[in-house]
Amino acid sequence: MPRQGGPAAPQVRAILRDGDASVATANLVEVLDVSQRVRGLPIKRTLEILEPLFDSSLQTMSLDIAVARRAAEVRTKHYHRSSRPISLADAVLIASAQRDDSIATADPDVLAVARAENLKTVALPGES
Repeated sequence: MPRQGGPAAPQVRAILRDGDASVATANLVEVLDVSQRVRGLPIKRTLEILEPLFDSSLQTMSLDIAVARRAAEVRTKHYHRSSRPISLADAVLIASAQRDDSIATADPDVLAVARAENLKTVALPGES
């Protein structure tokens, strides 16, 4: 049975309530993949749950050529297999952010790279 919520749920709800949240399309792909492959929640059902957010408080950031190039630069500059294993989607997230945006995540590697790229961060609590 899929688990709902988690330690970051209250903070994520607050971010969504503010109405100025965005998700990079590459990270949306990860959400859909993990929902089905890891959590057992069908992609169609995950989209049904997320759809109201897209209508009200969550925007999508599309991957264009400029963001793709920036993501490649971020990953090339910061990736290390054992000490900084950021994924391509992590790099897209960082590359999608504007200077006045904040990146909210529980992933310490993403937080470190975002800070190294002079972006504001919100450290969410991770799984125990």
